[in-house]
Amino acid sequence: MSEQGKPDTISRLVDGLANMIDAVLRVIIVAGFSGMVVCVVWQVMSRYILRAPSIYTDEIARFLFIWMALIGGAYTFGKGRHLAIEILAPALSGWRKQLAQLLVVAVIAFFAIAVMINGGGALVGRTLANGQVSPALQMPMGYIYIAIPVSGAVILFYCLQMAIRLFAGKTPVEAPPAEAGGPLN
Repeated sequence: MSEQGKPDTISRLVDGLANMIDAVLRVIIVAGFSGMVVCVVWQVMSRYILRAPSIYTDEIARFLFIWMALIGGAYTFGKGRHLAIEILAPALSGWRKQLAQLLVVAVIAFFAIAVMINGGGALVGRTLANGQVSPALQMPMGYIYIAIPVSGAVILFYCLQMAIRLFAGKTPVEAPPAEAGGPLN
């Protein structure tokens, strides 16, 4: 915070970038789930009505589900709507609460870097190098697995945003808690 109470430039820049990333992720999530619905409906219709099951739609739906689970999880984390067991932080106040929240963000960032970005990136590289392809579509599986490091990078960005917010003395996430059956926002 500046002396006049205005958010500093970095915080505003990161929040603006987060809003753009949120918008892109929402489009990807809606398009992906729509594609999954179309694939599953077509698979059921072709199997039971036309008696000629499609060999591609099952695999497309499966791959879209993988992407939607990982990208949707990253989006959910960024909105602060992920599953969390909060025992310690609510019992603390002041700098101790801020430190506990920062520690949680740091652990999540470490996981995103070590497992999702580094491990997922290595998996993508090995899979592409080995030439592994999907059975029906003959698509390189590395294209499917790239969802792991991509979602890890998005989670890492949200961790950066949360850390900046914590250092500015704000709550890690601006959004109010999710309501049951609420819209994707």
